[in-house]
Amino acid sequence: MRLSFLAAAMLAAAPALAQDLRGPDAFADIADEGARSEALFAEMGKVLTHPRCLNCHPVEGGPTQGDRMQAHNPPVVRGAADFGAVGMNCTTCHGSRNVSFTGSPGSIPGHEPWALAPISMGWVGRSLGEICAQMKDPERNGGKTLEQLHEHNAEDGLVGWGWDPGEGREPAPGSQKIFGELTRAWIDSGAACPS
Repeated sequence: MRLSFLAAAMLAAAPALAQDLRGPDAFADIADEGARSEALFAEMGKVLTHPRCLNCHPVEGGPTQGDRMQAHNPPVVRGAADFGAVGMNCTTCHGSRNVSFTGSPGSIPGHEPWALAPISMGWVGRSLGEICAQMKDPERNGGKTLEQLHEHNAEDGLVGWGWDPGEGREPAPGSQKIFGELTRAWIDSGAACPS
């Protein structure tokens, strides 16, 4: 079977993308478990502070969009349930999958469900230590245990959308698989937060 030029180029680029996010083995030589745990979270931070995550984790107001995190256009608000205003819910424009524009670069992102992270999980402008503390705190993470947090990072489809964001958007570093492995190793090493 012959691959198209585009498919061959994508396969050739895959290892480079994975290298953007180092896996847990890259931290195995850090003997101090707390220091290793902090280093693992710092690596996770490459994803957590990428526009694919930050656009939907605002501290106030509504979402931002694109790689430059500009104000959402058309203007939208968070709404009572993190799902937009009445009559202008997220799903007014965002369907169950990405939709490309005909004859123009770009797309409307989509996934089922599509919504903002709860305001308690907003972390735009926060340090990695602050983000880490939020993620570990059931009062601010939607009541998740560390195991549920791992499941969310490793398997949740909306998190996974960050690596398949549609035309016109840069994917998050690495892959959801590596991100999940980092989360597992971070938890197993004590879930320490960077200072």
